[in-house]
Amino acid sequence: MSLVTDYVVSLINVFILLVLARIIWSYFPNRSMHGWIRQVQDFVHETTGWYLAPFRRIIPPIGILDLSVMAALLVLFILRGLAASLLGSF
Repeated sequence: MSLVTDYVVSLINVFILLVLARIIWSYFPNRSMHGWIRQVQDFVHETTGWYLAPFRRIIPPIGILDLSVMAALLVLFILRGLAASLLGSF
């Protein structure tokens, strides 16, 4: 793979990790977060919020399950595969 392909795939991987961190943090109450942990949580929410918002408008939650995040992750995995195959061919 080329350097550009590695860079793009790595960026997508980091974004996937940020979305997964947001999912994990959703299980913890906000009142227990203080200091730098709260700053990291705010960063994750601000970084991923713009991407998850359209999925949340299209796919409503079913009870306590938010399936929009799963759809957003699926799109990211597909995008990562497409980027690796398309950019890898250059």
